[in-house]
Amino acid sequence: GRPACAMGKAEAGSVKAVGNAIKARGLLKTRFYCQVCDKQCRDANGFKCHTESEAHLRKMQIVAANAQHYLDQYSQQFEQGYLDILSRRHLTKRINANVVYNEYIQDRHHIHLNATIWATLTEFVRYLGEEGKCRIDETEQGWYVQWLDRDNPKALAQRKDQDKKRQQDADDEERRRRALNREIAAAQAAAGDSASAAAAPSDPSASHEAGEQVVCLKVAGR
Repeated sequence: GRPACAMGKAEAGSVKAVGNAIKARGLLKTRFYCQVCDKQCRDANGFKCHTESEAHLRKMQIVAANAQHYLDQYSQQFEQGYLDILSRRHLTKRINANVVYNEYIQDRHHIHLNATIWATLTEFVRYLGEEGKCRIDETEQGWYVQWLDRDNPKALAQRKDQDKKRQQDADDEERRRRALNREIAAAQAAAGDSASAAAAPSDPSASHEAGEQVVCLKVAGR
């Protein structure tokens, strides 16, 4: 069987301690994959052996000397890879952000999200929206993204038409809602008038007084 790696707590300032610190910062990848060395390990023991190897720890020292540079580099590569999938496979179609992400990670050499400046996919999607790189919107099914091809006149015209149609649909919906509210209000008012008329009690004295008035008018007319 495979020999187990030596156990032991890393001394402060040692290359092993540096490696552990970098790993904690997210520069090492998800399950059994080392982003810095671009190495996929088969299991937890293999991954542990790799992270304690001299070759790995030497690279960790280099990374530790300029951690922000590597973090920015990984972030740029992740963004480029994600947008490449979105633009090539889906063009300007609106699609669930997680679908694009699952397609992106099919490449075994992809940059893992936890090696970037974004803690979650939601944070990354919001970044794309804030930077104007994608149109984004949140639904019950999660975040949706739509690539904005700013260099393609046809895509720009298509997007403008889509925006116009969305606005028209929203205006139509608002008009239908207002019309329905008016109909409901009119129906309630009519029902209220009918109920009031049906519930009004007959007043004999009122009829008698009305009759007397008619008589008086007739007398006065002579």
